This record gives sequence, structure tokens and C-alpha cells, in this order.
Amino acid sequence: MNVQDLFGLSGKRALITGSSKGIGYALAQGLAGAGAEIVVNGRDAGRLEEAAAGLREAGASVTTAVFDVTDPDAVRAGVAKVEADTGAIDILINNAGMQHRTPLEDFPDEAWDRLMNTNLNSVFNVGKAVARHMIERKRGKIINICSVQTALARPGIAPYVASKGAVANLTKGMCTDWAQHGLQVNGLAPGYFETELTEALVADEEFSAWLAKRTPAGRWGKVEELVGAAVFLSSESASFVNGHILYVDGGITACL
Repeated sequence: MNVQDLFGLSGKRALITGSSKGIGYALAQGLAGAGAEIVVNGRDAGRLEEAAAGLREAGASVTTAVFDVTDPDAVRAGVAKVEADTGAIDILINNAGMQHRTPLEDFPDEAWDRLMNTNLNSVFNVGKAVARHMIERKRGKIINICSVQTALARPGIAPYVASKGAVANLTKGMCTDWAQHGLQVNGLAPGYFETELTEALVADEEFSAWLAKRTPAGRWGKVEELVGAAVFLSSESASFVNGHILYVDGGITACL
């Protein structure tokens, strides 16, 4: 097998949660460019159709799957519909996530529940629903989106840090249970990237200056710089990579 075949995704179908914008949309573009058929997911049907239209304009083969990843019943029904109507899910990227910044002593209980449901429970819900089909086929790739906050903390986001640390360990647990069935389950951990969710931080000159000094690469990441890692973990080139957390962070976790 040549190298291009190892990294190609032709004939594969990828479900990407939270993919109407930001990192999820960028990963959808990237996997489509590697030949995969894309299933975009979100709760807002209108935004999802807009995202799908943009991907199709670039030549991608795209379908939509509208369901709430925090609702286990909706997830089971949504995944079953994709499998029955569109075809087998070969690749799952658990990308749906949110942030809430408040000092820990003032963090609202309802915000904790919402954050954990979105960042952690969704990975369990969708991962389990998709894995049941993958296990029957004895193959499949699952990528859980972690974070630089999987390894590091910052003031005001302790629950987010807890959720992403849990996602990393859930990734290892999924690998431990499912590798024997032919699945590869890994985590992709972005550092600080320019997205809609980080607009305020990007615009904060003091924070951006701090980040440039703190990060060996000296800058914010571009979402396109996550694509190579995602394609690698989705492809046959990662057939013996399992339970690994791949940091794409400009070196921020490598130094003090």
C-alpha cells in the first residue's frame, strides 16, 4: 500500500458532532478533502443546512443529522437513522462542546450540569451508540476532541478543565474496551485556536500577548492546522494508534 492510500479516506463516512461551525466545520472540510463522505450534526437544522451547503459548494458529499447529543434517546434514534438511511458510520468525531467562564466559587449549578452534559456526556452518548454498530463490523475510528485544558488549567474554567480531563480518560477507557473489536479510539487536543468561541480572547490584546509568550510557536492556531492530525487518526495510517491523546497546541504543553 502506498502512502497516499494510507492517509486517504475515500469510501469512508464520517459523522462529526457540533459541525455547523468552528473546529467541527473545519474538520468536516478536511476529511471531505481526503475523500470522506460527511454527516454533519447539530441541534439547529437551519445552521446545519447552511453548513452542508457550504461543504457541497466545495465538492463534498454531505448529509445532515439533526439531533441533540446530550439526549441519549435522541442520539440512539439519530445514529440508527444515519446507519439505516445514509450508510455505515466508519469515523466518528465527538466535537460538540461549550465553555462557561466563572470563578469556581461562583460557578452556577445549572452551568456545571449543562457543560458536563455537552462536553462529557455527549461523548459517552454518541460514542456508545456508534460503537455498537462498529463492533458488529469489527472496524471503526473514534476521535474525541479534548483540549489543552485536558492537561492544563486556567482561572475561571475549572469545570471545563474537569470535563476535558474526563474526556481524555473516557477515550482511554473506550480504547480498553473496544480495541479488541477492531476499533481505534483516540483524542485530539487542540491548544488555543481562533474560533467563534474564542473571539473575545483573540480580541483581548493582553491575553493574546500572554499567549504568544506562553506558546513556543508564539501565536494562536488556525483551525485548518487541526486537519492533518484528524485525517491521520481517521485513516489506516493510524491502525495501531489507540488510546492516545494527540496535542496540536504549538508546544504549549511541552514547556513551563
